[in-house]
Amino acid sequence: MAPPPPSSATVSQPVIDSASSQTQPLAVVSEHLPWRHTFISLRVPNFRIFAIGHFVAVIAVWMQRIAQDWMVLELSGSVTAVGITVALQFMPSLFLGPWAGMMADRFAKRKILILCQCLAGVLAAALATLSLSGMVEVWHVYVIALVLGLVTVLDQPARQVFVNELVGPKYLRNAISVNSTTFQLGGLIGPALAGLLLTAVGAGWAFAANAIACCSTVTMLLILRKDQLFVSTPAPKRKGMLREGLRYALSKPTIYWPWLMAGFIAVFAMSLPVLLAAYADHVFDVGAGGYGLLNALVALGALTGAVASTRRRQLRLRSVVFCAGMYGAMLCLAAFAPSMPVFGAVMVLSGFWCLMFLTGSNQLVQISSNMGIRGRVMSLYIMVLIGGQAIGGPMLGWIAEHVNPHVALLVSGGVPALAALTVAVVLARKGALLLKVDLKDRRRPLRIVSRAAAA
Repeated sequence: MAPPPPSSATVSQPVIDSASSQTQPLAVVSEHLPWRHTFISLRVPNFRIFAIGHFVAVIAVWMQRIAQDWMVLELSGSVTAVGITVALQFMPSLFLGPWAGMMADRFAKRKILILCQCLAGVLAAALATLSLSGMVEVWHVYVIALVLGLVTVLDQPARQVFVNELVGPKYLRNAISVNSTTFQLGGLIGPALAGLLLTAVGAGWAFAANAIACCSTVTMLLILRKDQLFVSTPAPKRKGMLREGLRYALSKPTIYWPWLMAGFIAVFAMSLPVLLAAYADHVFDVGAGGYGLLNALVALGALTGAVASTRRRQLRLRSVVFCAGMYGAMLCLAAFAPSMPVFGAVMVLSGFWCLMFLTGSNQLVQISSNMGIRGRVMSLYIMVLIGGQAIGGPMLGWIAEHVNPHVALLVSGGVPALAALTVAVVLARKGALLLKVDLKDRRRPLRIVSRAAAA
């Protein structure tokens, strides 16, 4: 049975081809969205099942990520080693992302996800066995992180496109926001649980929990109703598929500008857990529990941002760039925080603006691309977003270790903030836009308007 349509919200999927459209609003929700429809995509039975499994898996993935990073720090005593671990896990996306997108366009997304989750469960179980037996060494973590990265590079584009098969185009944007909310809620719970487990029983049980969660995700995928999926026709194999995806992405401003900003954010600002490990160990001396708390605070802000993203009535390219700039500004502000409470409060704000950017850019890229090529387009986006962390993780870890964590965090936020400002100026010139200040308007004292309207 198809889900009931919303009573006061309509969703459209416009095609954006002209360069002049880059500064125009993308009208996705035409009327005010009632609070009861904030998570309206959960009315779809298949998506509801998927969201439950995804929520459990995200908690476990965050537990493994925090436990893995902290265990490497304890084994090696080096923040750079933590950065190398991040690089190994994300580097495959940098080189194999487009190929994985082509696979997502050509084969059944559900089968790809089942295969990837089975492999991820085996890797988590291997890491748990090594840790609980006391045999684990840093090189073991490096190898498992690299293999897990190979699994992730295939999983991510298939997962992104599979959301459309679960809910269809009508609920796609809301489903992306729900996924982000689920991810951040898991990111709020997972680091906190990881901190407790690290303090009480060690990292091994966090890895074991992730192995079990992978099994639950596979179960959820298997029980989905096939007759209720919005299955897209697989793209036939032909030469030049990767070049076709790249040309398509570069032809649409609503794809390549978010792609560019995602690159700056990924390289400089997405390896925040590496810097938080340095702050927890070298600046505030709060140990594993404090490290988990700092990650949980970031996730708390991100959860708020994810919920706020479901309330957006219009999705604009300029708002995506603005959110990226605000995220960078918050990281710069955190670099000067005098105490742990102040630092933690700024981390909440950082998480909020980070998620507003990530959700907005993801939605903009997806609804700006046709279904037959979306896997390749999303793989390029994910390649930049995840692959960039393979570069940024070791770089920021090295700066934190050999200079100091404050400088590393300042670089982490400063570069994306400057990039967002530059892109904003370029878009303003191309769209003939001006910043209008009206202090009498308490709700919107700052507005972006066209020059004609200002005149």
